[in-house]
Amino acid sequence: MEDPQRARSHTVTTTASSFAENFSTTSSSFAYDREFLRTLPGLLIVAEIVLGLLVWTLIAGTEYFRVPAFGWVMFVAVFYWGLCFNGSAFVLYLSAAIVDASSVSLERDSHNFNSWAASSFFAFLVTICYAGNTYFSFIAWRSRTIQ
Repeated sequence: MEDPQRARSHTVTTTASSFAENFSTTSSSFAYDREFLRTLPGLLIVAEIVLGLLVWTLIAGTEYFRVPAFGWVMFVAVFYWGLCFNGSAFVLYLSAAIVDASSVSLERDSHNFNSWAASSFFAFLVTICYAGNTYFSFIAWRSRTIQ
């Protein structure tokens, strides 16, 4: 005679899927809002990217490692180029622009002087752009919290 508890059967169902299988049917595209680029915040973001790239390349093209303060300028320029954390970017870029401007000195190699002076100018311009975007971000945040 069979044991009554053994007579029951249990069915176990398993399924398997791969990571690639889950994403093979989805598609994504990178799109941008042309109308946003025509607004002042959009123009400021474009200016931040362009001016930050100028600061970065003007310092990187010199022997910046000879003046330790330019290491800070390089860090800020590389870290924030393309990243838009407006408030903190404004504060750090302001400090980097001040360090940049105060570290520029005339030396025998005029190439370094010209690049360092130009990077200082562009660092202050990108600082102004981040300050503007900080303001617009605050206004947008404020309007959402009031509603």
